[in-house]
Amino acid sequence: MRLELLAALNRERAARRAAAVVTDLGSGEQRLVPADAMAADPLADLLASRLASGRGGVVEHDGRALFVAVQVPPVRLVVIGAVHVSQALAPMARLAGFAMTVIDPRTAFATVERFPDCAVVPAWPDEALRGLGGLDRFTAVAALTHDPKIDDPALAAALSSDCIYVGALGSRKTHAARLARLAALGFGPEATDRIHAPIGLDISAVSPAEIAVSILAQVILALRRKPTRAERDGGGTNR
Repeated sequence: MRLELLAALNRERAARRAAAVVTDLGSGEQRLVPADAMAADPLADLLASRLASGRGGVVEHDGRALFVAVQVPPVRLVVIGAVHVSQALAPMARLAGFAMTVIDPRTAFATVERFPDCAVVPAWPDEALRGLGGLDRFTAVAALTHDPKIDDPALAAALSSDCIYVGALGSRKTHAARLARLAALGFGPEATDRIHAPIGLDISAVSPAEIAVSILAQVILALRRKPTRAERDGGGTNR
């Protein structure tokens, strides 16, 4: 790999941006395709598929054999609320390869003893998220406290970012009240439709552990789902 290409790849990695290196196996020619340039690339569909899976490999294009190597930042799962569901979710997230962080200003709940499998930040969400360097395309946010003073600032931050997933615990009635509060903060339906609420895939979950399974499954679905052409071209989606 050429030194300048490696340096550019390292800059993308340091900035937590996805990228792909395409190598022509016949000529040895290499090029770097940053995530923000993939939609306009001749290999757009192929690169989107590889990026969604997180795996590289050999592909055929126009009669040429190409090796596509993808670089995807480690996915962060930011959980707002040191609650029972969060406790069940922490070891599952670790096994699935997610770096999970629990944020909760209630220091009686946000302790390392209760969450030995992940990072714990006993602070208000706005302060804690600044400490994490903000939210990016490879971050999922799950708000689980049921306390608007804690959940709402986190949801506002998530909706102001391009994080891959936003979910919130609560009934449909609770969510309706939440939407009204977010509307008062300036978030219209186009933004709030991104929120998965009630959180998690509908598997009729009851216990904290079952709810944790449904949340993790929904986050994985959001991460691995191949984006449509309209989304890659900037059209966006609510899910």
